[in-house]
Amino acid sequence: MGADQHLDWMSSAASALDWWQEAGVDMLVDDAPRDWLAEPMAAPVAFAAPVAPVHLPAAIPEALADFIAWRGGDAVPEVEWRGVSIAATGPADAAIMVLVDCPDKDDGAAGMLMTGATGALFDRMLAAIGLSRDVIHLAAVCAKRPVAGRMPREVEARLAEISRHHIGLVAPKRVLLLGNAASRAILGAEMPGTRGSLHPFNHKRGETGVVASFHPRFLIEKPAAKAEAWKDLQLLMGGLR
Repeated sequence: MGADQHLDWMSSAASALDWWQEAGVDMLVDDAPRDWLAEPMAAPVAFAAPVAPVHLPAAIPEALADFIAWRGGDAVPEVEWRGVSIAATGPADAAIMVLVDCPDKDDGAAGMLMTGATGALFDRMLAAIGLSRDVIHLAAVCAKRPVAGRMPREVEARLAEISRHHIGLVAPKRVLLLGNAASRAILGAEMPGTRGSLHPFNHKRGETGVVASFHPRFLIEKPAAKAEAWKDLQLLMGGLR
């Protein structure tokens, strides 16, 4: 005890702090008492909730005859809609395909697209460019007429996919789109903004030229637009004769 002992308290304090740091102490004061020397608790294992099965849309047939039969079945977006499903008509190898938005009110009773006054004007439009229903392939984006004649937005993408597939199966030289819904389905944009140009449409069997124009029902209401529609019909047939 008589020897002069020198205590380096700063080194001792630093050593103690190092020990506590290695023990896991990371703060001087905590809101609740903690046993710093206790074994760490294992983190709870999280179990993912079961994922509901995803119901993918039914595959679209790759043969035209099978496709037309499928189009009126129970795997299409319009299956729950009221009314009659109207199938496409016309040659499978038609050079000209016409795509409208949906059946008109009177079409269900007739079992065909474009009837009544609208159909009569449509027939005159075809005759003006040397065509008839017998030589064109006529189809609608919606196989049934939707409520109020407007395509529901929630099924628009699927119906557009089906219509584009339909064009690829026919592989016509030209397609005439009549109305806004048909223009949106194939060209992704509203008509009349898509008018005045021959749009290329690529599919598995090649390329088809697409022309957008007014639906005959619009021309009945707005006869002044017939001059512009005539330009569209000339554009449709340009280079085919």
